[in-house]
Amino acid sequence: MNEQQRKQSTVIKDKDYSHYFGAPSLKEAKSRGKASVEYHHDFIIPDEFRGMGEGKKFYLRTYGCQMNTHDSEVMTGIFMALGYVETDDMTDADVALLNTCAIRENAENKVFGEIGHLKALKRTRPDMLIGICGCMSQEESVVNKIMQKHPQVDMIFGTHNIHRLANILNDAYMSKEMVVEVWSKEGDVIENLPKVRNGKIKAWVNIMYGCDKFCTYCIVPYTRGKERSRRPEDIIQEVRLLAAEGYKEVTLLGQNVNAYGKDFEDINFGLGDLMDEIRTIDISRIRFTTSHPRDFDDQLVEVLAKGGNLMDHIHLPVQSGSSEILKKMSRKYNREQYLELVEKIKKAIPNVALTTDIIVGFPNESDEQFEETLSLYREVSYDLAYTFIYSPREGTPAAAMEDNIPMTVKKVRLQRLNNLVNEIALEKNKAFEGQVVEVLVEGTSQKNHAVLAGYTSKQKLVNFNGPTESIGKIVKVKITKAKTWSLDGEIVE
Repeated sequence: MNEQQRKQSTVIKDKDYSHYFGAPSLKEAKSRGKASVEYHHDFIIPDEFRGMGEGKKFYLRTYGCQMNTHDSEVMTGIFMALGYVETDDMTDADVALLNTCAIRENAENKVFGEIGHLKALKRTRPDMLIGICGCMSQEESVVNKIMQKHPQVDMIFGTHNIHRLANILNDAYMSKEMVVEVWSKEGDVIENLPKVRNGKIKAWVNIMYGCDKFCTYCIVPYTRGKERSRRPEDIIQEVRLLAAEGYKEVTLLGQNVNAYGKDFEDINFGLGDLMDEIRTIDISRIRFTTSHPRDFDDQLVEVLAKGGNLMDHIHLPVQSGSSEILKKMSRKYNREQYLELVEKIKKAIPNVALTTDIIVGFPNESDEQFEETLSLYREVSYDLAYTFIYSPREGTPAAAMEDNIPMTVKKVRLQRLNNLVNEIALEKNKAFEGQVVEVLVEGTSQKNHAVLAGYTSKQKLVNFNGPTESIGKIVKVKITKAKTWSLDGEIVE
């Protein structure tokens, strides 16, 4: 731990918290690229902590994106290496940890609601440890609020020091004060961390951390830090091991996954190179998320066009169809450039399924600018979209922008967009009726456990009747009925 990090790893014993944190600063964050990142392959659980969890249970709730899910897999691995046993009943846990998301205000409100509920539980079980980690923990205002209003919380730590979970737990056991360890410096790349994955069918493989794009609405560059890529040999080895263990699908993860390798100084090796290497591994399906249109280069398109185990589904967030709004968002591309990229992808991969993210009601978005988003959606003809009303994040440039759009107008725009999304989604799905598709069966349907459910290569959810022995396998299914969000089918013998 360097000196800067040591200053932010402490047991808080006073009410003045400001000197422990640096508020989000666009200027300071953009200059951070000069900081060095070290690679460590020697992670071990310190001997003095082994057995810490014997006879104890832990509860871990995960909010947010796939990256948080992957972080929780690592923390679960550390907990179990310490001797803890996992429980899905928070009231039965000796340690309860909330792995939080900061992408939207609603996500934070859910966490604060849960923290409030934990006060009564802490009263009945005073020896129980309650911890808050993840992206919210990297926000100064959030941490101050927890410290001032939620004394039932025993420990807070950020996204850069998950590998120190054993140390943090030990500090929390030993201290009667709240333990706070939040590093303002981005973390180094730590390999060989223990992981406990959910199931044996699909796996997340993190290939890089952080984001350097600084979209004006987004808190991620502040909570996740600068872009740091894992070395290709470490990623390839991890995927090979997953293939040997029988996993059928791997998704490569990154906040801006297309920027993979741009921080390497000794080799010229990007996402296209990595995908080209991984596609030769004997694993049925390879995906990646989440991509930024600005970094989606020609080489990556060429590699994806080779097909095979590289899936013909690409998530390509556009956020807005207006060049003026895209500029205010600092997306670093305009409408025309995005459409050119879409055309290039469709030409190389004719049957590609495209999905996207869209924000409506960005500060001062005009009616005309919103109409441009609708027209772009029709032109691209996405298979699906994740749509949101703009949510201001404290410390980001957009949060300081004046906004004269009433919430009633924003809600109407969202409804109009969702109507279009649903209309085209159903139209796209109807094209599958009568077709036989390959489905990776993940388990039973959430709505009906007598029905199996899985996904096609294009990430279409398929529900069908079939033997439970099909779970974990890729089977052929004939589509009998198309719905807006899913497909019904029957297994082909």
